[in-house]
Amino acid sequence: MTRQKITAGIDVGSSKVATLIASSDDDQRLKIIGAASVPSKGVKKGQIVDIEEAAESILQSVEAAERMAGYNLTRAFVSIGGAHINSFNSKGVVAVSEPEGEIAAEDVDRVIEAAQAVSLPSPKEVLHVLPRYYIVDGQEGVKDPVGMSGVRLEVETHIIAGSTTAIKNLTKCIEQMGINVEEMVAGGLASAESVLSETEKELGVVLIDIGGGTTSLLIYVEGAPFYAAVLPIGAKNVTNDLAIGLRLSSLETAEKIKIALSVEEKKPVLPKKAKLEEDNKDDELNLAKLGIMGESRTVSKKTLVEGIIKPRLNEIMAMVAAEIKESGAAGLTPAGAVICGGGAQTVGLTKVAKQALMIPVRLAEPRGLTGLVDEIQTPAYATVTGLLLYGLQATPKTKAGFSLGSIGKRLPRIPVRGAAGKVLALIRSFLP
Repeated sequence: MTRQKITAGIDVGSSKVATLIASSDDDQRLKIIGAASVPSKGVKKGQIVDIEEAAESILQSVEAAERMAGYNLTRAFVSIGGAHINSFNSKGVVAVSEPEGEIAAEDVDRVIEAAQAVSLPSPKEVLHVLPRYYIVDGQEGVKDPVGMSGVRLEVETHIIAGSTTAIKNLTKCIEQMGINVEEMVAGGLASAESVLSETEKELGVVLIDIGGGTTSLLIYVEGAPFYAAVLPIGAKNVTNDLAIGLRLSSLETAEKIKIALSVEEKKPVLPKKAKLEEDNKDDELNLAKLGIMGESRTVSKKTLVEGIIKPRLNEIMAMVAAEIKESGAAGLTPAGAVICGGGAQTVGLTKVAKQALMIPVRLAEPRGLTGLVDEIQTPAYATVTGLLLYGLQATPKTKAGFSLGSIGKRLPRIPVRGAAGKVLALIRSFLP
């Protein structure tokens, strides 16, 4: 009989809070059974600035997804972003416990722990320790050393760290819902699970996740993470520029205009003269038709794109290019750049990215999911769908089953007297 497992992901972003609930079977296939997205409040540039507002947004998103799925969440994988996220590479070295035998899984655990033993600034803590490759007695490039013979085991790891304060604040918001955080996952790493192929990772690829308030960057070299960073700039900056440039009364209005500009309409093939007239007509954007109250003017699409949107996109991609250069990965990513996130659909982004980065560029949508996927098959849901795929592969931290420790914690709550009480007292003396 196939046993169903429930996995949930919560993406708390600057623009939206998205929650997905999926079931999976023994074949490791994910089926979406609940999905919800609400506007984000209390979050700025990926970090919580108002716990009450953030918790309210998370509650609305979670409850809507639970109603759709008919399931009450008790645990979930949660994404974390913000400019406080940074990474570095670290090495670990240990002696194999049984030199005459084979390298065991315990030796691998020990060498990863050794690599993790690094000093971090006091407000920082480790989020992920990702093995890049192992070295067995000087032999480099080993992917999995378990079962190999050797006396010296080394590992090159990629460590992603984040602000302890930001992690605690986000954890507090989630736990207020009665949901345990299964694992806090860096947003870029989650998105990579959803949109990158194994071939791209092996060749070397740059993942660019453009969110509302931040842009996450994750570089893969030879199949493993090499560099991670988060830039404090995102698609909301484009919206702000439009609001200022057009002197609009609200950011919601500017967002409508940005979305309207980004939607590509199918055009019929016309004669040359008719095409010129059609192009001139197409260049006009009637604000009243977008449902914007109090606006009856028309604006030039070309002026908005070339004069307002493109300069900001150039700035974002220039920052990304500078990060790639600083990482030392320039020239190591022949697979090019993969762009996802809500800001990936901004008009003209692909062209700007190709010019700034000088590598192939493609927009990516989530994949590997079934079920209620119609609304989430867009680049904006790359992170939250990646959380589900990450959770499917992750090893549970707590396993259900018989535990003397858990029995020991519950026994003191059981009121008993007489002979039974003496027996329980004897049992308690042997429990941890």
